[in-house]
Amino acid sequence: MLALWAFESMTFEHTNILGAYLLKPAKHEDFRGAFFRSFDSDEFAQRKLTTNWDYFSTATNVRKNTLRGMHYQHDPHGEVKLVRCIRGRVFDVAIDLRPTSPTFKKWAGVELNAENDNCFYIPTGCAHGYLTLEDNSDVTYLIAGRWKPEASAGVRWNDPAFGVAWPTSVDVILDRDAKYPDFTG
Repeated sequence: MLALWAFESMTFEHTNILGAYLLKPAKHEDFRGAFFRSFDSDEFAQRKLTTNWDYFSTATNVRKNTLRGMHYQHDPHGEVKLVRCIRGRVFDVAIDLRPTSPTFKKWAGVELNAENDNCFYIPTGCAHGYLTLEDNSDVTYLIAGRWKPEASAGVRWNDPAFGVAWPTSVDVILDRDAKYPDFTG
């Protein structure tokens, strides 16, 4: 006989950045394993969050302490991201770069890993990046907003304007990401 249940999808936890959420899935487990949703268009629409995605991307990271970021796109080409770690562990960070936002220049950091299956929803106008906490950490992204090379930008991961408290050292970083100038916005 098939077991039926009312499907609870996920909880949305506010972060200290306006419009950024930590999403925790409601896992349904049985002898086979578990089932959960990482995205539910109805639940996102009820909260006026993005429901149409342009890309589904994956980044593989071989080494622990690899930093990718902090990237964003200038308006009107901003991106919304829904990020999940599917293997390993990462410390995922968003920085609010919206001058009119009450959380301007604040940051939010969450640990995403293959065990908790949490997702991080990052609104447009925020820089995004992460630091791997284990070797062989893979991250997936749903991205709303088409990539425009002329709109691509970044802020430095260790810029004192933001004061991000990274949990460990950065050993691997793209030269471009390490050399963004001090933020003056």
